[in-house]
Amino acid sequence: MSVSPSTAEPGLGLYIDGTWRTTSETLPVVDPATEEVTGQLPVAGPDDLDDALAAAARGFAVWSRTAPRQRADLILRAAQLMRERQDEIAASITREQGKPFRQGQLEVIRGAEFFEWDAGEAVRTYGRVIPSAPGVRYVVHHQPIGPVAAFAPWNFPMSQPARKVAGALASGCSVILKAAEETPTGAIHIARAFHDAGLPPGVLNLVFGVPDTISRHLIPSDTTRLVAFTGSTNVGRHLTGLASDHMTPVLMELGGHAPVIVCEDTDVDDAATTSAIRKYRNAGQVCTSPTRFFVNEAVFERFLDGFVKRAEATVVGDGRDDGVEMGPVANDRRLAALGELVADAVAIGADLVTGGRRIGSTGYFFEPTVLANVPDEARVMHEEPFGPLAIVNPVDSIDAAIERANAVPYGLAAYGFTNRADYVDQLVDRVEAGNLSINTLEASLPETPFGGVKSSGYGREGGAEGLHHYMVVKNVSHSMTIV
Repeated sequence: MSVSPSTAEPGLGLYIDGTWRTTSETLPVVDPATEEVTGQLPVAGPDDLDDALAAAARGFAVWSRTAPRQRADLILRAAQLMRERQDEIAASITREQGKPFRQGQLEVIRGAEFFEWDAGEAVRTYGRVIPSAPGVRYVVHHQPIGPVAAFAPWNFPMSQPARKVAGALASGCSVILKAAEETPTGAIHIARAFHDAGLPPGVLNLVFGVPDTISRHLIPSDTTRLVAFTGSTNVGRHLTGLASDHMTPVLMELGGHAPVIVCEDTDVDDAATTSAIRKYRNAGQVCTSPTRFFVNEAVFERFLDGFVKRAEATVVGDGRDDGVEMGPVANDRRLAALGELVADAVAIGADLVTGGRRIGSTGYFFEPTVLANVPDEARVMHEEPFGPLAIVNPVDSIDAAIERANAVPYGLAAYGFTNRADYVDQLVDRVEAGNLSINTLEASLPETPFGGVKSSGYGREGGAEGLHHYMVVKNVSHSMTIV
């Protein structure tokens, strides 16, 4: 049924054609710190999805013909509302995803920055004029591709949907956003902000439900002109297959297994502390999380000692409590997966230096964990743990480190610590990753392009490149009569 926006907010609902609606079928939303059910999320049925597709088609007809400056101004108004509501949004992120409240606030700010950057890019989607003979003009236009089916993950409930929505709206596209059922409120707040900013009906639609059911309904539709997805490589392959059957282009930001190369010339103590802090951010549930540390054997013991000390000092608890640095993982499935990876590694000779166990019996808390001297055949060397688990292994040279860094099918983010120019050149030239950070663990900013190589995806979000996938190139050849 449809309900007015004022009575639906800030509750859980679908947002279709400018109105909020609920359904009789629901899914529970669970607080990972307490395991309590905090709400019931409406599930979109076939009729809801058909309504969303029809609304997106109508919305695209309006939005694609809206001047870029007007689109930018509206996006900026919505971003300002998100900034003003950051505490409310951050509280919902902590409740549904578990990260500390301060990290939730920073996520809201980052999400607003994505909108602000892409709003600026909306007025810079330049074409070009190609030199030609007299009486002939060749003009290249960049035009919005059409309605977008966007799929966002649970680990960043506000900033990940923001990336998809920002790129689509700035380009002149309408969008149907399927956000994560585990963490719905961040996306709901985005829809709420755009509704309040005056976005025309149908330009942004928000649905939830059974992921496979929704993808099989939206992707084959003739209305859908682009599929944009952030999530696991396996699901990305599945969605790409669905899209390829209909010649629908895709934008895929998929899993990673980020290596960190620590050279002998670096400030080892600082590298260890910085790395441990970033590793356990968001409980390690980050596609760019530094995970496989390859440390020169000359500084290996010192690095490992510093890393372990900082890992053991990490304050784990409910993200609403003061001083907490790491909250729970997302669900009991993550607990089981982490436990299995640790057991497998230890069974074939890895050293469990610290952690490796669930904390308590209520809430999905897992100890900050460090494995050292892990054999290459261990599952964790090839499978992204997506949790608070780090691998620290010695290497005898930068050549060995780069070889092992590249020895997985993933290539999203990679990191290096060195002050030697020749080492920097080797990292830049030889490490297989879409994002390489040296002496910093920051992999993604609104103004820089973000995406992977190999099995980590296709296309880029952010930066001047961020709108490319949301647009098509049209070449116009015009022969003019010369009087």
